[in-house]
Amino acid sequence: MNQESLLSISSNALFIAFILLLIAIVPLGLAVKSKRKIFGKLGLLFTYIAFALQLVYFVVRWVAVDHAPVSNMYEFMTFFGIMLTGSYLIIHFLYKQIVVGLFTIPVSLIILGYGSVFAKEVSPLVPSLQSHWLTIHVMTVAFSSAILSVSFATGLIYLLRTLDVSKKSISTYGLEFVLYCLVVVIGFIGVSTFFSLATEEVQVQFDNAQGQQEKATYAMMPLIVSKGAVTEKGDAIGVVEITNKIDAKKLNSIIWAFIVGTILYGVIRFITRKSISALLKPWTSRVQPQLMDEISYRAVVIGFPLFALGGLLFAMIWAQIAWSRYWGWDPKEVWALITFLFYAAFLHFRLSKGWEGEKTAWLAIIGFGIIVFNQVFVNLVIAGLHSYA
Repeated sequence: MNQESLLSISSNALFIAFILLLIAIVPLGLAVKSKRKIFGKLGLLFTYIAFALQLVYFVVRWVAVDHAPVSNMYEFMTFFGIMLTGSYLIIHFLYKQIVVGLFTIPVSLIILGYGSVFAKEVSPLVPSLQSHWLTIHVMTVAFSSAILSVSFATGLIYLLRTLDVSKKSISTYGLEFVLYCLVVVIGFIGVSTFFSLATEEVQVQFDNAQGQQEKATYAMMPLIVSKGAVTEKGDAIGVVEITNKIDAKKLNSIIWAFIVGTILYGVIRFITRKSISALLKPWTSRVQPQLMDEISYRAVVIGFPLFALGGLLFAMIWAQIAWSRYWGWDPKEVWALITFLFYAAFLHFRLSKGWEGEKTAWLAIIGFGIIVFNQVFVNLVIAGLHSYA
């Protein structure tokens, strides 16, 4: 079977899995509201089948490209989403909490949808990526980040269950802001899809930080461009010019995400006349807050040492092979260290200071924010050795 056929099989498997996860949300939601166990079993069945199909995607794509499919943003974010689905199934095996799936699976779908907006084409690996240690490093980071992300979902559930979202406070505003950020990501997926289907790409040329002429292809209408950027015809373009030290094209995508996401959030608020946290709160009415707190803590206990291995130790081994140094203060390396130190502090406060409940929930949410910032903003906007995506 040729490469094209294998890639088609893998893509179809991933698409069907995505649809099944969407469908699974319905019985999982009914299971949370109803005492009938059939809904929970049906939701789990869809989830298990979807996860199996996701693994089919991963294995078949690996065979097709002849290396682990984790070498660009599409492949990494897809694997991250797959591992989040798998992490939920592990947590469900341990705790039998359907409500965790009701909140985890939508996050997994958002991650998969986000990954789908990036280029899916297969291209030869650059020399620095041709290492088995890259595979070990990236897969461990993705799996550990997925487990840590479960604590984000249970932290959200805890706050929705315990906070009075009808009252104005720092906590309720913070919770609503977190949900707004998720809507922004959905907005990014939507606007990326719209521009890819409805508009043509725009070629922009400019002088990079080294004074060399460089070209960039904008899939979305250029709002943010590099200083001195013009079209191929020499016409001025863009609304705002920024320093060439920042990837203007990718920052442009982020700006569009916030524009469309904010509009979408406003539409939801206008139609429902409620905050998103108020819309979600009824789905947590039967939750045991102490159990959600326990799951958040256990997810970090499992994910933290794995992240230490993948994000630091394995990463340094790969860095030595790829760039002849173990540590170089590249932006990605710095934020991996920040992530490690944050979760180390999380466990310290939990074990030594007795932080639990709402404090644990907020730490879990902030930790997820750091992970997302590292995997999205640092990778896309800040120039560095890890900007291969």
